[in-house]
Amino acid sequence: MVPSEVFAALADPTRLEVLTRLASGGPATATELSASMPITRQAVAKHLVALDAAGLVERHPAGREVRYTFDPGPLGDLVKWVENVGDTWDRRLERLGRTFG
Repeated sequence: MVPSEVFAALADPTRLEVLTRLASGGPATATELSASMPITRQAVAKHLVALDAAGLVERHPAGREVRYTFDPGPLGDLVKWVENVGDTWDRRLERLGRTFG
C-alpha cells in the first residue's frame, strides 16, 4: 500500500513545520502553535486536521482545548514502503547489470 495520505501531509511546507514543532516541542494546541508561526490559529487548525487524517498527530481534548501530539507510527510505515520500493529497484538494476554487464 502506498502511504499517499502521509506523503500528501508531508508535502506541504506549513504542515511539515507544524509537525516538526510538535515532534520537537511536545504537545500543543493550535493557538500555541500559531503564536510562533506567521499564520492564523484557524490555518494551523486546518493543517492539524490534515495531519490527523494522515495519522501523524493525535488529538487530546482537554476541556475547551484540544492538544495535539506527534505520532511517528505512520512514518515507520512510510520508511518500510520506501525501503520496499528501493529493494525492488536494487534487484532490477542487479538483473540488468548481470544481463548487460
